[in-house]
Amino acid sequence: MTRNVDTSGPGGGVPGRAGYGAASGMALGFAGWFGGFGAFLLVAALGSLGWLIGHLVDRGIGLREFLDALMGRRP
Repeated sequence: MTRNVDTSGPGGGVPGRAGYGAASGMALGFAGWFGGFGAFLLVAALGSLGWLIGHLVDRGIGLREFLDALMGRRP
């Protein structure tokens, strides 16, 4: 007899956003504990930049397209 287990995250064994959020929260916590507030801010800024780049890659938007939209230019 087999039993289906409801797993968190999307199918295919890929961790969901909650898993990534927990990992980034732990990284920020360790940086704040061991490196102080400056390290906390650095890890938060680099994590946000990484999220932005990953978001653009997932959507298939190039960096130039994003910057043009940000500046209000139209192609």
